[in-house]
Amino acid sequence: VQLQASGGGLVQAGDSLRLSCAASGRTFNSYVMAWFRQTPGKEREFVAAIGRRAVSTYYADFVKGRFTISRDNANNTVYLRMNNLKPEDTAVYYCAARISEVIVTSTATYGYWGQGTLVTVSS
Repeated sequence: VQLQASGGGLVQAGDSLRLSCAASGRTFNSYVMAWFRQTPGKEREFVAAIGRRAVSTYYADFVKGRFTISRDNANNTVYLRMNNLKPEDTAVYYCAARISEVIVTSTATYGYWGQGTLVTVSS
């Protein structure tokens, strides 16, 4: 599967953004989808993931209540709605996919990655 992330940009603290990740191929519903983020000098960190049927979701503690992950299997797209953005949310956001029924948070378990989209939150 090939992944194409979009939707990043420059916003102010407290604003919202929605990231999108479009996937190629006809087996999108075979993949657990996730979002990760990375800042310079730091390891890529897990943000959120969603199960194949969009029933199960899992979030990093630092985004709970602010970010929502969703997916549209008919259109091969996963979304990350980010509300009440903070300057510390500034990062390159990556979407990722793994063929599995199980949601995990480790970057090593995701075999497919998008190119990343930059989110910058000013104070």
